Amino acid sequence: MSAGSPVPPPVLRWLGLVEYEPTWRAMQRQVDSRGPDSPDEFWFLEHPPVFTLGMNSRPEHLLATGDIPVVQIDRGGQVTYHGPGQLVVYPLVDIERAGLGVRALVEGIERAIVDTLAEWGIAAIGRRDAPGVYVVGRKIASVGLRIRRSRSYHGLALNVAMDLEPFRRINPCGYAGLEMTQVSALGGPSELRAVADALAPRLLASLGLPDADQSATSTWRQDVSST
Repeated sequence: MSAGSPVPPPVLRWLGLVEYEPTWRAMQRQVDSRGPDSPDEFWFLEHPPVFTLGMNSRPEHLLATGDIPVVQIDRGGQVTYHGPGQLVVYPLVDIERAGLGVRALVEGIERAIVDTLAEWGIAAIGRRDAPGVYVVGRKIASVGLRIRRSRSYHGLALNVAMDLEPFRRINPCGYAGLEMTQVSALGGPSELRAVADALAPRLLASLGLPDADQSATSTWRQDVSST
C-alpha cells in the first residue's frame, strides 16, 4: 500500500456450516495471494464435528475421540473441538499494516469476546497464561492463530449453543479436566448470527481496524471462491 493510502475497510463473510479442511486451505490461499492493498477479511462460520491438533499438541491429550475426525493443522496451541453451535471466526488480518503484534492481536480478540459477553450480563476474563476467555474458571472461547508473511489466519471459537460432550473426549487446549461452558447456558442468545452481529463491530474496534463497508456488515458477503 502506498504511503498515505487509506486502509481499505474489512470484509465480513458469513459462511454458515462449512467443512473444516477446505476452509483451512482457503485461508492459506488467501494469505498467500493477497497483496498490500487487499482488505482484511473476517470469516464467521461453524464447522461439523472435528478435533484439531495445533503444532504444539501432544497425542496424550486425545482421550477417546470416537467417530469424530482428527485433523493436524498449522496453528499454535494444543487440541480443541469444533462443532455445530460454536461460532468460529477467522481474522485474516495484515498485522503489520494494522500496527499489531501477535500479543496485541490475541488480547484484542479476547477483549472483543469479553465485551460482547458483557452485553448479556456474562462476566468473562482473558488469561495471559492460557489464551482464551473464561467464565468463573470455565472456558467459553478458545484462541489459536498462525502468522505467515505478517498475516494472520485461524482465530477464535466461541461456544454458543452446542453439544459440549466431545470436549470430555480430550484435554481441551492441553488442560486435563478443564470445564467448558457456553453463551446460551449463561443467559445469552442461542443463535449464532445474533452473536456474530454483536461480536463483529467489537472485533474491528478492539483491533483498531476501520469500520466495515456498510454493505458488507448489513448483508454479509458469502463467496470465498476468490480465495
